Amino acid sequence: MNPLVCHDYRIATLLYCFNERGEILLLERAQEPNRGCWSPCGGKLKMELGESPYACACREAREEIGLALAPADLHLAGLISEHGYQGQTHWLMFLFEVKVKLKSLPPVHAEGRFEFFPRETIASLKIPQTDREQIWPWFWQFRGGFFAAHCRCLADGRNEWTLEETK
Repeated sequence: MNPLVCHDYRIATLLYCFNERGEILLLERAQEPNRGCWSPCGGKLKMELGESPYACACREAREEIGLALAPADLHLAGLISEHGYQGQTHWLMFLFEVKVKLKSLPPVHAEGRFEFFPRETIASLKIPQTDREQIWPWFWQFRGGFFAAHCRCLADGRNEWTLEETK
């Protein structure tokens, strides 16, 4: 086994993009995981290329929403590790707030369709359980700073959360 490759963890980025009215861009996912749920766009890190989380976020922004970003256009807002998500795998997610404000809605993409939402409507949307429980509340609470958290996803559907760092 190659010690540089971890087969149990998936590493991903999520992009928290806003328009000039302060509405957040969400993607109604057409693919697993979380098919049919609204979530920030983003995607998996290309580990075989040694891609950094910032490079992944810039690539995903270009591929999914047609936005050319540099690492300086991103703010690392959070880091989430999920143990045993959906009983299948572990996730390490880098949450980036995009500093550039979007001027228009991106077109439909293979990953799903986009829509802007005011902050107060997010709770009424179909969103992943982990997002509802802690990720969104902590994103808003620590916005402009940083938070790191761990979620242990239990077989009975409950999640045990640990907030590991805040700034």
